[in-house]
Amino acid sequence: MTRTIVGVIVVYLAGLISGRVIDPAANQASAEAQLRLGTFSVSLAVKDIGASRAFYEKLGFRVLMGDQAKNWLILQNDTSTIGLFQGMFTKNTLTFNPGWDRKAAALPEFDDVRVIQRTLKSRGLKLAPEANESTSGPASLMVMDPDGNPILIDQHVSSPSPMK
Repeated sequence: MTRTIVGVIVVYLAGLISGRVIDPAANQASAEAQLRLGTFSVSLAVKDIGASRAFYEKLGFRVLMGDQAKNWLILQNDTSTIGLFQGMFTKNTLTFNPGWDRKAAALPEFDDVRVIQRTLKSRGLKLAPEANESTSGPASLMVMDPDGNPILIDQHVSSPSPMK
């Protein structure tokens, strides 16, 4: 009898907990708050771009774009994108490119970096540097995560529609 009562209480409490976790209204609000940051890559601060290129090519990466003579290359394998940057970054950096797909082709619709910037600032994040709000087109911003990892949001294309 006690075992049955405990079982019913556990099932009841599990239902209450899962009801709070799976709340359609909360999921809708969360979806509206999402930002479209753009395609993701890791920008690596390398010491010798030639040696780094040779290493990553042995892992199956191939050059997508860039100029090794100017110390930057973008490489991809079937699932990942990395940038090799010699003398441009002091630390490895998480990078998002609004307006680009995985092949660096312009998207017909995306969140402009200035829209992303206003949202991040409204959420209390400190940005440095910031995108110039009086401009349109290519711009970038940077934010640090709590562990000091830089996150670069770097837009290379014009916004597809007037900014909100």
